Amino acid sequence: MSYTLRLYAYEEDVSPEALQAAEQRFKAALDATLGDASLVAPVYAAYMRLVASYGEAPAKDALSPGELEIFSQWQAAESAAVTAALGPHRYMGDAQFDIRS
Repeated sequence: MSYTLRLYAYEEDVSPEALQAAEQRFKAALDATLGDASLVAPVYAAYMRLVASYGEAPAKDALSPGELEIFSQWQAAESAAVTAALGPHRYMGDAQFDIRS
Protein backbone atom coordinates (compact mmCIF):
# COMPACT_ATOMS: atom_id res chain seq x y z
CA MET A 1 0.00 0.00 0.00
CA SER A 2 1.52 3.29 -1.03
CA TYR A 3 0.94 6.60 0.65
CA THR A 4 1.42 10.28 0.04
CA LEU A 5 2.97 12.64 2.51
CA ARG A 6 2.69 16.39 2.70
CA LEU A 7 4.49 18.63 5.16
CA TYR A 8 3.04 22.01 5.93
CA ALA A 9 5.66 24.47 7.13
CA TYR A 10 4.66 27.73 8.73
CA GLU A 11 7.67 29.80 7.80
CA GLU A 12 7.22 31.92 4.71
CA ASP A 13 10.85 31.77 3.63
CA VAL A 14 10.95 28.00 3.09
CA SER A 15 11.67 27.24 -0.53
CA PRO A 16 9.66 24.57 -2.35
CA GLU A 17 12.90 22.62 -2.80
CA ALA A 18 13.70 22.69 0.93
CA LEU A 19 10.16 21.59 1.77
CA GLN A 20 10.33 18.74 -0.76
CA ALA A 21 13.68 17.60 0.65
CA ALA A 22 12.22 17.65 4.18
CA GLU A 23 9.25 15.58 2.98
CA GLN A 24 11.63 13.03 1.46
CA ARG A 25 13.62 12.79 4.70
CA PHE A 26 10.40 12.48 6.71
CA LYS A 27 9.09 9.71 4.46
CA ALA A 28 12.40 7.82 4.43
CA ALA A 29 12.54 7.89 8.24
CA LEU A 30 8.94 6.63 8.55
CA ASP A 31 9.64 3.81 6.09
CA ALA A 32 12.85 2.81 7.85
CA THR A 33 11.46 3.00 11.39
CA LEU A 34 8.32 1.00 10.58
CA GLY A 35 10.25 -1.44 8.38
CA ASP A 36 8.57 -0.84 5.03
CA ALA A 37 6.63 1.85 3.19
CA SER A 38 3.64 -0.49 2.94
CA LEU A 39 3.22 -0.32 6.73
CA VAL A 40 3.06 3.46 7.07
CA ALA A 41 -0.56 4.09 6.05
CA PRO A 42 -2.11 1.19 8.00
CA VAL A 43 -0.07 1.86 11.16
CA TYR A 44 -0.89 5.57 10.95
CA ALA A 45 -4.62 4.81 10.46
CA ALA A 46 -4.59 2.45 13.45
CA TYR A 47 -2.75 5.05 15.53
CA MET A 48 -5.30 7.73 14.63
CA ARG A 49 -8.15 5.40 15.65
CA LEU A 50 -6.42 4.84 19.00
CA VAL A 51 -5.97 8.59 19.51
CA ALA A 52 -9.66 9.12 18.71
CA SER A 53 -10.62 6.49 21.29
CA TYR A 54 -8.07 7.09 24.05
CA GLY A 55 -6.59 10.55 23.46
CA GLU A 56 -3.06 11.69 22.67
CA ALA A 57 -1.53 10.33 25.89
CA PRO A 58 -3.51 7.33 27.10
CA ALA A 59 -2.57 5.41 30.21
CA LYS A 60 -0.58 2.38 29.16
CA ASP A 61 -2.93 0.06 31.02
CA ALA A 62 -5.89 1.43 29.03
CA LEU A 63 -4.48 -0.11 25.84
CA SER A 64 -4.32 -3.79 24.97
CA PRO A 65 -0.82 -5.14 24.29
CA GLY A 66 -1.48 -4.93 20.52
CA GLU A 67 -2.79 -1.38 20.78
CA LEU A 68 0.18 -0.35 22.89
CA GLU A 69 2.52 -1.81 20.27
CA ILE A 70 0.87 0.17 17.45
CA PHE A 71 0.78 3.34 19.57
CA SER A 72 4.45 3.01 20.52
CA GLN A 73 5.58 2.09 17.00
CA TRP A 74 3.90 5.13 15.47
CA GLN A 75 5.20 7.52 18.10
CA ALA A 76 8.76 6.25 17.55
CA ALA A 77 8.38 6.51 13.77
CA GLU A 78 6.92 10.02 13.94
CA SER A 79 9.66 11.18 16.29
CA ALA A 80 12.37 9.79 13.99
CA ALA A 81 10.69 11.37 10.96
CA VAL A 82 10.38 14.82 12.54
CA THR A 83 14.02 14.70 13.61
CA ALA A 84 15.12 13.56 10.15
CA ALA A 85 13.04 16.17 8.36
CA LEU A 86 13.50 19.21 10.57
CA GLY A 87 16.52 18.51 12.76
CA PRO A 88 19.14 20.74 11.12
CA HIS A 89 16.51 22.81 9.31
CA ARG A 90 14.76 24.58 12.18
CA TYR A 91 14.20 27.64 10.02
CA MET A 92 11.08 25.83 8.80
CA GLY A 93 9.68 26.22 12.30
CA ASP A 94 6.93 23.95 13.45
CA ALA A 95 5.43 21.83 10.71
CA GLN A 96 2.48 19.52 10.47
CA PHE A 97 2.08 16.56 8.17
CA ASP A 98 -0.69 14.81 6.31
CA ILE A 99 -0.54 11.16 5.30
CA ARG A 100 -3.02 9.65 2.88
CA SER A 101 -3.23 6.20 1.38
